[in-house]
Amino acid sequence: MLDKNNNANIRYARINQETGEEVAWKDIVKGYKYEGEYVVLSEEDFEKVSPKKNKIIEIEEFVESVMIDPVFYETPYYSEPAKGGERAYALLREALKETGKVALGRFVMRSKELFCLLRPVEEMLMLERLRFAEEIRDFADLNLPSESMEIKSSELKMATALIDQLTPKKFDITKYKDTYDRELMKIIKAKAGGRKIPVPKFKLVTSKTKDLMQQLKESLEGGSNGHKKAS
Repeated sequence: MLDKNNNANIRYARINQETGEEVAWKDIVKGYKYEGEYVVLSEEDFEKVSPKKNKIIEIEEFVESVMIDPVFYETPYYSEPAKGGERAYALLREALKETGKVALGRFVMRSKELFCLLRPVEEMLMLERLRFAEEIRDFADLNLPSESMEIKSSELKMATALIDQLTPKKFDITKYKDTYDRELMKIIKAKAGGRKIPVPKFKLVTSKTKDLMQQLKESLEGGSNGHKKAS
C-alpha cells in the first residue's frame, strides 16, 4: 500500500493504546485474556505445549477414503521419503493402493501438531492436511429447504437431463484457469505504458419467469449454444 500523495510505502507501527506511543518489538509480549485479566505467556510456556520437532508422520489408523468428508480437507502437500526410507515409503504406497485405504496421522509444522491424511497418487504419497472436527461449523442453524420438500417428477427429470447435457464425455480439470492475475497484469502493463483500459460493461440477465420448469427448459434449449445457467 502507498500514500496517494507521493506513492511512498506505508510503514505499520505498533501503538500502545493507553499511551499512544510506538512499542518496539523487544518490548512486546503475548498474553491471553482470562476472567477479565491478561495472563502473559513466555516463550518457555509455548515450548511446554509444543510437540517435538521432527520430520516423521505418525500414522494412527487406516480407513476407507470415502469415510473422510471433503469438508475436512484443507491443504495438499507433496511428500518424499527421507534418505534410507525409500523402501518403507514404497511399501506404504503400494499397500494403500492394494487396500484402497488412506492413512490418518499427525505431523509437525512450525511447532504445531497437525492432523493429516496420506493417499497414493501414482508414484507419490500425497499428504493432505485435515481440519479437526471441532473446526467444522454446524450447519443446523442455516435456513435450508427440507429434504421432505415436494419435488415434482417432471422437474427432477428435466434437472437430470440438464446435468447429463452438461456432463462432458471426457473431463479435463486443467481447462479451468485462474485468470485474475493474468488480467490484472494486463492492466498494470497498460497503465505503465500510459494506456487506459476500458471498464467492462456487465449485463445482468434475469429470468423472465419464476416458473422452475420454464427455467429448466430455457437452460436445456440454451445448452447447444453455449452453456446457460439455470437460475
